[in-house]
Amino acid sequence: MRLKPTDLPIGHTADIDQDWLVLARNLRPLLDAAGPQIDATQSLPSTVLDALFSARMFRLLLPRSQGGAELDLPTYFQVICAIAEGDASAAWSVNQSNGCALSAAYMDSDAASDVFGDPRAVLSWGFPAGACVARQVEGGWRVTGNWGFGSGNRHSSWLGGHCQIQDHEGNAIRGVSGQPAERTALIRRQDVDITPGSWKVLGLRGTGSDTYSVNELFVPARYCIVPRAVAPDLLAAEEGVATRAVDMAVTDPQSERRESGLLYRFSPTIVYQAGFAAVALGLARAMLNSFISLANQKTSKSASTMLRDNAVIQEHVAVSQARLESMRIWLIDSLRRSWDGNMETGSHRFDDRINMRLAATYAIREAARVAQDAYTDAGATAIFESQPFERRLRDMHAVTQQVQGHSIHLQTAGQHYLGMKVSSRFI
Repeated sequence: MRLKPTDLPIGHTADIDQDWLVLARNLRPLLDAAGPQIDATQSLPSTVLDALFSARMFRLLLPRSQGGAELDLPTYFQVICAIAEGDASAAWSVNQSNGCALSAAYMDSDAASDVFGDPRAVLSWGFPAGACVARQVEGGWRVTGNWGFGSGNRHSSWLGGHCQIQDHEGNAIRGVSGQPAERTALIRRQDVDITPGSWKVLGLRGTGSDTYSVNELFVPARYCIVPRAVAPDLLAAEEGVATRAVDMAVTDPQSERRESGLLYRFSPTIVYQAGFAAVALGLARAMLNSFISLANQKTSKSASTMLRDNAVIQEHVAVSQARLESMRIWLIDSLRRSWDGNMETGSHRFDDRINMRLAATYAIREAARVAQDAYTDAGATAIFESQPFERRLRDMHAVTQQVQGHSIHLQTAGQHYLGMKVSSRFI
């Protein structure tokens, strides 16, 4: 008999549990049908949100102690793939917020319950846009900053702001390396100012990734936490590795980790790598499936036979299938190696991190090729908004522009394999 996640003890993670995949796959028809509305309104409609909350998709990586699923990473990757086959913006938002949910591992139980206790609670955050600072005051911090790319913020209850921290006099607090230290302030969404019209973009419109800001807002100390929940990565320096320049804070961040589950030995870095690659692969899979359906119905204007009878089309479909399956299997294998290695050694081995970095970036780029081929081979049919190609191609172009798909990661992997010193910024 297969155990359900709720049957497992707190702080322990399951092997692959197909129940979560079934839940995600069952969402695909709803998400697919809602795609045009998601794109037009730049947000997830209430019907979609209700379904995602009902399936607990925003609680996949939340600790079991807070009512989360605390999924293992190979399962998580496949769940995001399945959601992305329905809609990329929905999958992107789910992945982003699940990465943020790892923060619960660095909060005391009461504070974590404040943030995540509501079954419809969602935490999201973006990137600093300019100077973002938190000045130490009695009982907490005065936070001032502006952050962009707040994916999923429109359905979030809390937003995060990554800040460089200052003492009571406004002097920068520095870590052991001499660089400015950071914390992430968790702020109720009603306390931030959203910049109107800040999300007018080509694709992934439904993420509603607005810019938001606060000015001299008091944030209690219990809501100013290890920045980005990245402590394990920052402490995993190895010879020949150029570590990140930004220090955590004055205290040892590992001492702030309160969850013992294997999942929380990882930082959001691997979640974003795996999840956003999963968005690309699921999106490409949806486009390929749509093209296969079209090829079995459409007769080209320049030929008297259906598209499926064209030898070039047959080859393109086969190559696309090979690309998607090889990338999917490579990523699952990379995640399993990382998971098993962490279980054995207590940390995410650097070789496994490099392998995961390369697999994720290469998967995004291969998925983009599949999407482009499906769009091109669909001919003039693909340009109509009524067809399932145009919107998804725009989404794919937006995915490839995000940092996870950048070619610099291929250079980093190549440097490592050549025995060179590499930066661990995105590893």
